[in-house]
Amino acid sequence: MKILKISILILLTLPALPISGSDNSGDKVTTVHTLTANETIKDSVSGYALVNGLKMYYEIYGTGRPLVLIHGGGSTIQTTFGRVIHPFSKSHKVIAVELQAHGRTADRDRPLSFEQDADDVAALLKYLNIDKADIFGFSNGASTTLQLACRHPEQINKIIVASTFYKKEGAQSWFWDIMGKATFDGMPLPLKDAFLKVNPDTNALRIMCARDITRMQSFTNIPEKLLKKIKAPAFIIIGDADVVRPEHAVEMYRLLPTAKLAILPGGHGEYIGEITTSLDSTLIAATVSMINKFLNDPVK
Repeated sequence: MKILKISILILLTLPALPISGSDNSGDKVTTVHTLTANETIKDSVSGYALVNGLKMYYEIYGTGRPLVLIHGGGSTIQTTFGRVIHPFSKSHKVIAVELQAHGRTADRDRPLSFEQDADDVAALLKYLNIDKADIFGFSNGASTTLQLACRHPEQINKIIVASTFYKKEGAQSWFWDIMGKATFDGMPLPLKDAFLKVNPDTNALRIMCARDITRMQSFTNIPEKLLKKIKAPAFIIIGDADVVRPEHAVEMYRLLPTAKLAILPGGHGEYIGEITTSLDSTLIAATVSMINKFLNDPVK
């Protein structure tokens, strides 16, 4: 039995991280993404790729080993990862995506599924001529990341699985109480505003919300036998006040053959500065540092 190694974070004083945004369009363009009044990320690329009948939006920042960022439910690239894109792009080629019905990626005539999202991301990597990549998924994006590791292992180096569960019992009981009554009116206003900033179609926003609610209300467990077959080194991250039960994170840690686990202070996505959470620059910087260390460590 592997020895449990839960990273309990001891926070030190670290510099604040800039917040990145974006404003781009077109099939493939070079853009400047605003960070603060005095900082920019130059020569980033954004575009659309036709994958599996879907015109998928993506952004690319920096150079180095590819790192794919997969957002959470009801989200866009910026709402999930806006506060960490810049630091990751200093040492990685960051490919951030927007999945079916989210942000600048339109809907199509099929329900959302984590399996289909995984197939779409895998097809995008082929479109971009990227043979293998590290994958960082948050919340629903982490469920997609697990499916990527199961369905397309030949395209995966390492995975970061943040704030997700592989079975319904892994979530706090109150989460399913809320999800059972979820409505568009209950969608957090920062997520609505961020969607409309990049896609002003209010009908598309309502479709995304309905799609995400339906997917979660019909959530299907990932069989444990599939998780046990994942060969990619995995880094599981949750907050101590997360949607995910800490006991479940430990359970997932023990199922994955090569895994590390960190339980960090805060709620759902607070450790990366997800838009609906408070801004704790020290915590965000520490999380980025731990993830970079995980990605840079040699595979044993």
